[in-house]
Amino acid sequence: MGKLHEPLDDSQSCGLPSALEVMGERWSFMILRAAFNGLHHFEEFLGALGIARNILSNRLARLVEHGIMKREPLPDDRRKIEYRLTEKGLDLLPAMLALRQWGEKYGMNVPPNPVLCDERDGQPIAAIAIRAHDGRVLGPKELQWRDRGDIGRSHVKDGEHEVRPQLNMLR
Repeated sequence: MGKLHEPLDDSQSCGLPSALEVMGERWSFMILRAAFNGLHHFEEFLGALGIARNILSNRLARLVEHGIMKREPLPDDRRKIEYRLTEKGLDLLPAMLALRQWGEKYGMNVPPNPVLCDERDGQPIAAIAIRAHDGRVLGPKELQWRDRGDIGRSHVKDGEHEVRPQLNMLR
């Protein structure tokens, strides 16, 4: 992936360590999976996941604290609480699907059933992939770390910059 690397000794300059700090254990992912499947109540999570009550309480509180889920009292009974995914939580869906697809591909004969499909045509979703700005699927050899100042430059060689020609959009 080129000569430039992420500064691996500085976890403050990368989103992955902070994401793992919030999400980096099994139960958080299992709770999110259940929430994506329509569960909203503590007792529903408890029954579906087979998780200990104290662990569920702790993980839900942490997901709420980090803005991934929110607690909402039910209008008809304010003592009952629903847990709902926030926009921040919903944005985890591609990561969750990528992990699921990876598990199905490399897992121990995990059958991909049920299959997640496009509601419009009933066809399975495509594999989650890394895409270029123009939609092309990219592999690991086509990726390169760059300093922010070098974004948009077509080639960076030995400290020399070859600037990508700009297209004349007014033709």
